[in-house]
Amino acid sequence: MKRIAVIDGQGGGIGGLIIKALRERMGESIEIIALGTNSTATTAMLKARANKGATGENAIVWNTPKVDMIAGPLSIILCNGMLGELTPRMAEAISSSPAKKFLLSLCQEQVEVIGAAKEPLPHLIEIMVSKIKEESDV
Repeated sequence: MKRIAVIDGQGGGIGGLIIKALRERMGESIEIIALGTNSTATTAMLKARANKGATGENAIVWNTPKVDMIAGPLSIILCNGMLGELTPRMAEAISSSPAKKFLLSLCQEQVEVIGAAKEPLPHLIEIMVSKIKEESDV
């Protein structure tokens, strides 16, 4: 069974949408670990049916090398992303993880990804989930 970490901060809305879409398409064939930069984000992702969740810098640093895939917004690999919630240590752990990363090209920071399609969030999540499903062979 593939283990997927969904990482989000602030209110956890994007992470919750990712988890909901993964559950709709892949059911219980995957294990989803919700990793929030704060407890509100973790709670929102658990409500979306993650298998388990953990909060904060150490939880993210500890878990990211132990999963097969990581999903979330682009900000999770940027030092001080998500209005400062994403610490440099978190960004380093996520970026350095051997897990395959699926990142949505959404970013509050002054970063623009050239060549990324300007699509509405629901379309981006559908594309992400399709790629995760393809990668996990479920």
